Amino acid sequence: MSKAAELANLIGNINAGGGGVNRNVIINGAMNVAQRATSSTGIGASSGYFVCDRWRFSKGGDASDGRFTMTQDSSAPEGFANSMKLDCTTADTSIAAGEFLLISQRIEGQNMQTFAKGTSSAKPFAVSFYVKGNASATYVCELVDQDNSRQISKTFNVTTDWARIELSFPADTTGTLDDDNAKSFELFIWLHAGSTYNSGTLNSSSWASLTNANRAVGISSFFDSTARTFFITGVQLEVGQNPTEFEHEPFERTLSKCQRYFEKSYDVATAPSTASTNGWQGYDAPSGSYGRFRAEFKHTKRAVPTIVTYQHSTGASGKIYTASNGTVDSALAGIGMNRAQISKSGAALSSVSEVGCHWTADSEL
Repeated sequence: MSKAAELANLIGNINAGGGGVNRNVIINGAMNVAQRATSSTGIGASSGYFVCDRWRFSKGGDASDGRFTMTQDSSAPEGFANSMKLDCTTADTSIAAGEFLLISQRIEGQNMQTFAKGTSSAKPFAVSFYVKGNASATYVCELVDQDNSRQISKTFNVTTDWARIELSFPADTTGTLDDDNAKSFELFIWLHAGSTYNSGTLNSSSWASLTNANRAVGISSFFDSTARTFFITGVQLEVGQNPTEFEHEPFERTLSKCQRYFEKSYDVATAPSTASTNGWQGYDAPSGSYGRFRAEFKHTKRAVPTIVTYQHSTGASGKIYTASNGTVDSALAGIGMNRAQISKSGAALSSVSEVGCHWTADSEL
């Protein structure tokens, strides 16, 4: 995109009620943060968060034999250092009706208020991202209002070279979004779908009530071959008539946003369950006291998180370390959005001189 075209798009978005800094409501769109792992294999049996922060994999209700490896990859277009790569390792060419493979980002309603959705002043949505693959393919980008079960979808094409995808979605004056910390809005990238989701007419021109058959019409299948790959980075969702240049931000700001949803005591580059003495948390306790301590979070969580402990010298989950008793089961109490109390499962520990562990805190949508 030329500088003149970029400036025109930005001015148009400002006139539409967007523009400026902090315009991208997607978190970790450049795939820079990967706290859980930089690679995960055998994905496909269950939904969840595996590699790049805030990016969720979802599978369909019908069982699929397809499996893939997900990595934070160094292949990226100019101006980016990372992408998220999916690599098909087990193909599935017999597609059941209810199958699907999605990657998505779930967004809190309170972070979507700038779009004024459901009001007479509703703003348009501009989506952009970079993609490539091993061969030509057609996939679908979908926006879903989860509060009101409304959606709109558009197809995009992938080739063997990095390409910037720019999609414009109209405003929606029906259905306001809740102003809270729950899942109100979701951006989906459809990579595989059965007839339940692609047998109708793609709903691409205006927002409508969610009808499954109209969500992913015209899609290719990521699971059609073990040669299939898919890369994506630079994902942006903003108010406006047209997409603008990706809004880069410092790494620490992206990490801070991600830690609202997932945080760990491990170093940023160290995956949970790793045996590591760096950063483990604990304290020296007087003889005869309870073996317990508080894990203080760097950032307030979106909601009360799920805590998992890891014995720092072995990586064993659900465990803590005490100098007197070795590795013991952990118990959690007093969990809040800013801290958790971690202790031995059961009662007091006798003659405790040291107690501690690594931990993760998960409050994803």
